[in-house]
Amino acid sequence: MKKVIAIALLIVSFLIIYFIQANFFNWFTIAGVKPNLFVIYILFVGLFAGKKLGLVLGIILGFFIDIVIGRQIGISGIMLGIIGLIGEYLDKSFSKESRITIMLMIAGSTIIYEIGSYIFNILVLDITPETINFVKILLIETIYNLLITIVIYGLFQRAGHALEDTFKTKNILTRYF
Repeated sequence: MKKVIAIALLIVSFLIIYFIQANFFNWFTIAGVKPNLFVIYILFVGLFAGKKLGLVLGIILGFFIDIVIGRQIGISGIMLGIIGLIGEYLDKSFSKESRITIMLMIAGSTIIYEIGSYIFNILVLDITPETINFVKILLIETIYNLLITIVIYGLFQRAGHALEDTFKTKNILTRYF
């Protein structure tokens, strides 16, 4: 029951993040570039809840994003699913207690998401690559995501540890027979 409530809260928090991304950050852009809160959110889920939930939520919520605001269906779902998987692998390899580590994870995930989406868009939509504009947008979005991560780091940690307690069980024997 505790996991069902946690998943419901994750979905509600996604909807809140969606409305913040769609409404609030339309006013606060840097050179016309908005941050990608979805990458931060799915990485958070992958880091603290595990790769299965990170993958599933990444795919489902990515398809929701594609249906509502995307040009083609599937690219955000695939890329956010990959970010959810990456979150679990980063959890096993690095500490989540360091702000610098979290910031590097967010920067790397943003770069992976944007490069993957760009390559899929080139292949699927058959557009001509504009490398200089893409690199400019990528750098601005990465810096924007890092600034948001600095602001929400405390909330990120507290909510993450609550999620970790719910989804990751620690099998420790307290007594030997």
